[in-house]
Amino acid sequence: MTRFGFVSTYPPTRCGLATFTAALAKAISATGEDVCDVIRVDDLVPAGPSLNTASVRVVGDLLPGDRSGRALAADRLNDTDVVVIQHEYGIYGGRDGEEVLDLMAQVKAPTIVVMHTVLPSPTPHQRSVTSLIGEKADAVIAMTHTAMTLLVDLYEVPPSKVRLIPHGVAWAPAVVLASIHLRPTILTWGLLGPGKGIEWGIRAMALLQDLDPAPVYRVLGQTHPKVVIDQGEQYRRSLSLLVDELGIKGDVQIDGRYRESAELALEVAAADLVLLPYESRDQATSGVLVEAVAAGKLVIATRFPHSIELLSQGGGVLVEHENPAEIAEAIRSALGDPARAIAAQAVARESARANSWTVVAQTYKALAVDLASVGVAG
Repeated sequence: MTRFGFVSTYPPTRCGLATFTAALAKAISATGEDVCDVIRVDDLVPAGPSLNTASVRVVGDLLPGDRSGRALAADRLNDTDVVVIQHEYGIYGGRDGEEVLDLMAQVKAPTIVVMHTVLPSPTPHQRSVTSLIGEKADAVIAMTHTAMTLLVDLYEVPPSKVRLIPHGVAWAPAVVLASIHLRPTILTWGLLGPGKGIEWGIRAMALLQDLDPAPVYRVLGQTHPKVVIDQGEQYRRSLSLLVDELGIKGDVQIDGRYRESAELALEVAAADLVLLPYESRDQATSGVLVEAVAAGKLVIATRFPHSIELLSQGGGVLVEHENPAEIAEAIRSALGDPARAIAAQAVARESARANSWTVVAQTYKALAVDLASVGVAG
């Protein structure tokens, strides 16, 4: 049996890292052979208590600026066989999340750091923090080839430490679901906030009014909790105002309800296309992207590292950033060519099978065994 120690945000916190960690821990412990202890990072976004299971349990919390809390977390992590730290600059305390370095210095167990953001143009301090993480970690996980190259070439992480393990997906046999919508449906979902580029999708819809029937654009998801703290619902209101300004109120549906997995799966299955109009040029990973591909949907996405790598296999269409005309043309072309969507679905399903959480978990488990054996030998 291997005891994993995870350091990450964790449900009921609603963010990409929390969802990722919960899915990975569940997959690792699914056979009952391994257990997972979680140190939940409290990024000061209000959330309730986590639900423990027999094999996955929260054993402590980590607060920004809490030096004694870091020492206590390290003590608990040192009772595990291997530690898996999820890394984003914004969740740990200190400048650019540098407090994670103090935690790592106190952890004696072999440590794997999963890099969810790998910036191609970091500030000097961001570069320093990431380089030090690579120095202290026993293994550093990149989820794309682009991120892997940056870690080695820009951040000078030793190549022997860098491993490529893709983002996992919840793979299941294909389900054929008749559309619940009377019009072609374009879907975007996930936590909402500036940078998601929803405004460019809305502007694209205004260019498709000549289609009969005109498609409807559904945007599902609550505003990111951190955005609510900093800006309230300003971004969501700006989207509604844009819809009114363009005169397409009947063609755009912005729904701020949080959907559980089963309900969201039905929404995705009933959509004709998935649109990811993100503004970021640097996004190393996107959970929404891999979920859309796993669902066998034709994805239209702006060019960011994860989409370029994943969709270049034939599972989607890449468009320029902040370009509603190109987005509209991609939608028009996709809706007019059903055979393309069917072909993309086949590519997507095979990719999803290869990157299922079960397969990804086995890779982490094998790496953990290797690191633990080296640690014992040393």
